[in-house]
Parts: sequence; structure tokens; C-alpha cells
Amino acid sequence: MTWTLPEPMLTAPVASPDLPAGAAGEPKWDGYRAQLAHYAGGRVLLRSRQGTGMTAAFPEVREAALAQLPEDTGLDGELVVWESGRLAFERLQQRLARRRGAGALAAAQTWPTHLVVFDLVRLEGTDLTPRPYSERRQALEDLFAQRGLTAPFTLCPSTTDPATARAWLEWTSAGLEGLCFKRLTEPYRGGARAWGKYKVRATEDAVVGAVTGSPAAPRILLLGRYDGAGALRYTGRTTPLAGAVTRSLEGVLLPAADGHLVLFTRSDSRCSAVSTAPRRASCSIEARTEPRFLAAAAADAERWRRATGS
Repeated sequence: MTWTLPEPMLTAPVASPDLPAGAAGEPKWDGYRAQLAHYAGGRVLLRSRQGTGMTAAFPEVREAALAQLPEDTGLDGELVVWESGRLAFERLQQRLARRRGAGALAAAQTWPTHLVVFDLVRLEGTDLTPRPYSERRQALEDLFAQRGLTAPFTLCPSTTDPATARAWLEWTSAGLEGLCFKRLTEPYRGGARAWGKYKVRATEDAVVGAVTGSPAAPRILLLGRYDGAGALRYTGRTTPLAGAVTRSLEGVLLPAADGHLVLFTRSDSRCSAVSTAPRRASCSIEARTEPRFLAAAAADAERWRRATGS
């Protein structure tokens, strides 16, 4: 009987890292969401959240599925690459750039991937999606134990203890993005944003280097930080500014003088380099300006680390 993987179950943002009552918590990894199916007859499908096939790009996952998983079994998880004791998202991007053939095989040797499995949607022909999370989780743990699954398969931790879930937030230095919360009684509902996701945020000082719009009426600010040579390098941008924030910047952002050291790449003709008086602002930023105006930027902690190299 032919079967297909369900649409991925999705997350919705939550403001608190506290584990809700009646829910399990899991680490949120900095990787690619991926579903894996091992069909009868030796067919394997590894696909992205959007449904794009990735099987050829990760041959080590395909070989492991054939060797370790029972037929007609479907997994849901996150593809990750470990490097120097932390998750390396950029290596995943490089893996996808070498999508097939000898390039994919060589990349698998250089940057081997792991599939961190957090759900079991089908087991030896039985559809598990109508079952509650607690039953699917038990079946997943049994699959790992009884089949002795090994790398590249990794069982994602899960807990109903609030203190344990909180402690996982200390893993952000290794590339953890935050926490996922899943109700114990919830079936797997493909396409539904029914899981909660708490993402760790970082607030850092950055310099406004440019704007979209005009210096007198900026719509978005572009941020940067100084590199070792003293040049201001782009790190991120704000969301569109609220009217009150735009008005508060009136007279602060000025057109940049020639010869300033802002090395942003102007890929958008609507960006204007600006000079700024020395003040501080509380806002989130992505812009191109001259190095005088500091802003406190709130951003996803892992994305900020990748942008700044810190």
C-alpha cells in the first residue's frame, strides 16, 4: 500500500520559556527541518519542510535509513552538523550546495550530518499521526532501543520537568535556538501551528550604518559592527519602523559624508548611507549608516552570533 509523509507539524512563537502544564519540552536545534521515509523495496525519501527532496545531498542518511530503519517507517526531525563542539549551520548550507554525486559523498566525509529525531509518524506501515504525542514519543524511544539506532540518527531529548527544560537554555553557546513545547495529548496534525516555540533572544549594541527610505524618514535601519581593521561591517536590519520611532529619529540621521568607512554592500537602491549624531535608541535594525549612532538591537541569539562571529 502506497503512503506519503504528512505535512510537517509547525510551531507558533511563545513569549515564556516556562514549560506549560500538560506539555513536554524539547530543545530547538539550529538546523534544517527534515522528514525521512523508508519505503518498502529500498526507496528512501529525505525532504525539507517545504517538501524539497534532499536525499541525494545527504547520502549518509539514506544509507543509514536502509541499514537501520524498518520498511514503511517515517521520521520527523532536524538535520544538524557538529563542528568544534557546536552546531554549524553554515556547514549545512554548504552540504546543500553539493547536492549529488561525488561532491555530496565528499561533503558527507568532511561535514557528516546527524538527524535529530523528535517524532515518529509511521512505524512499519502503521500510521501514528492520530495518536497523542506521549504515545508517539514512547514508540520512538522503543524504536531507538529495540533497533539500536546509531549515528547519523540521534534521539532528541524530551522532558516534562520544567527545571530540566530551563537548563537546556544554557546550551545556546553550542547552537541551541530555544525550546519547543508539545502537548502530551496532541495528535500529529500536519500543517497545523500547534507546537509552541520559545527562541532565545540577544540584545547587543550595534551602529546604524544606513536606512531604507531617507535619513529624514527612515523605514528600516541597517546595523553593523566594527571589524579588526576598523571598518563597519553589516550584521542585520530592523523590522519596519513604527511611526513613533521614525519621528523620534528626525534630525538624528544625516546624509553620510564622502569617505566614511561603512563597508555595507548596497544591494537595494532604496538604501541611503547616513551620518548620525551620537545617541542611543531601543530598536531592531538592518541598515547602512555612518558610525555615530548606537542602537540596542534585539535579535535571535544564534542568528546574531552567525552574523557577528561572536
